[in-house]
Order: sequence, then C-alpha cells, then structure tokens
Amino acid sequence: MIRKMQHDDIKDVVAIHCKSFPNFFLSFLGADFLTVYYKGCILDRSSICLVTVETDGTISGFVVGSSNPKNFYSRLLTRYWYLFGLAAIWPVIRRPGILTRLARACRYPSEKPSGEDNAGLYSIAVAPHAQKGGRGKILVEHFIDEARRRGCSKIYLTTDRDGNDNVNKFYNNIGFQITRQYCTPEGRWMNEYTYYIQPD
Repeated sequence: MIRKMQHDDIKDVVAIHCKSFPNFFLSFLGADFLTVYYKGCILDRSSICLVTVETDGTISGFVVGSSNPKNFYSRLLTRYWYLFGLAAIWPVIRRPGILTRLARACRYPSEKPSGEDNAGLYSIAVAPHAQKGGRGKILVEHFIDEARRRGCSKIYLTTDRDGNDNVNKFYNNIGFQITRQYCTPEGRWMNEYTYYIQPD
C-alpha cells in the first residue's frame, strides 16, 4: 500500500535512510537531524511525501520531494532553524568543515528549476530486505501521479554519475532523461535528470 507519510512513520523512514545511504552527507548529520528534516518535509504545503506499507504495517520505503522546489530548504530552516541547529551541533563538533557544505546545501533547491510546473524529487529509498519487489518504481510512479495532479509538467532529481549504475538504470527505465552533468566542489560527479509528465 502507498500512502502519505505521517509523523508516526518518521522513525522508520530515518532508519531506512541511514541504511540506504550510510556514507552520504545527511546520514553523517545523524538521526536527530534527519528526524527534524523529514518532519519539516511533512509539514511543508508543497511537499510530496509517500511511504510503502507492508501487510504487517511496517514501512518498507519512502519518497520525498516538492511541487514547488524554490527555497524549499530555506523554508524548512526558517521554520525549524533552532531544531536543525541543535541537531547539527555534534556533527559540526566532529567535523567543523561541514558548515560550508551545510550552507551550500541550503541553497541547493534555489538553484534548480522552480515554479508551479516543476517538481523536485529529493530522496527515495527502500529497505534492503524489500528491494526486489518493485517498491521503488511504484513509489516514483505515485510521486509522478501526485505531481501531475498538482499541475506539474516536469520532475527533476540528481544522483551520482559514477559507481551508481543500478540507480541510473532505474531512472532511465522509468523515463527520466539526463539533462545536465556537473561536478560538486567535493569532486563528486552528478547526473541531473528530468521527467516530462504526460497529461492525463
């Protein structure tokens, strides 16, 4: 079953995120930071937050994005700056250099396509034990349907270009097209994809 993400789902969503992206920046920031982030996503009026629910009621996957990406992260920070700040204290103490990356991450959606006809897909993950059942594809298809319902004509996302063949193949098979490749200041090459939504 696919449904909207709820507050009670956050703990499971954070656990799936950390297992799926163990070496990624948001995972390094920790479970407390991710908890604030996903709670903020749920409350933002533009967000599209969906989960897959198994027959036993457990959460096995999620997808998160926005139907109005411009200033999405800035809106979250403005509303929950003190919670993000508290959650980031220990990671910053452990690695002070991440402050620059945090600031840049806050600007990220502002530099991407924005407006009522664009949606951004920010995060999708399926629990390791549930990855062979097509749940990822179903989540993306429901995300596309919701973006279409809100009047969006395009969806963009970014993912690693190198060492990420299965993920890139996954998006290609769904119909996403590479529209740009770029290198981050950390030397990480990224693929930016666009999906052109067909009207009903």
